[in-house]
Amino acid sequence: MSGSDIAGLIAAGAFVILVAILAVPIIKLGKVFDELRNSIKDLADGTTPLIGEVTNTVATTNDQLKKVDTITSNVSDATANVSALSSLVAATVGKPLIKVAAFTEGVKAAMNSKPSGKARRSR
Repeated sequence: MSGSDIAGLIAAGAFVILVAILAVPIIKLGKVFDELRNSIKDLADGTTPLIGEVTNTVATTNDQLKKVDTITSNVSDATANVSALSSLVAATVGKPLIKVAAFTEGVKAAMNSKPSGKARRSR
C-alpha cells in the first residue's frame, strides 16, 4: 500500500465518521417531523367535530335571540299601553280630583275667614 492509498483510506474513514455523526441529528429531526405530523393530524381530527358543535351552538343562540327579540317587542308594546292607560287615568281622574281639592281648599279658607259672633255684637 502506498501513501496515497493510506491517505484515501483515512479520508474515507473520516467521511464515514462524519456521516455517522451527522446521521444522528437527521434521524432525530425525522422523529420530530413524525411527531409534528401526528400532532397536526390529531388537531385536525379534533377540530372538525368542534367546528360542527360551534355551528350548532351559533344556530341555537340565534334561535334564542329571536325569542328574546319577540319578548322585547312585546314588553315595548306593553309599556306603551301602560303609558297610554296612565295618561288616560290622569286625564279622567286627575281633573275632578283637582277640582275637589280646590273646592275643599276654598271651603276651608272661607271657614277660617268667617268673623266670630262676639266681634259682630260689639259693633
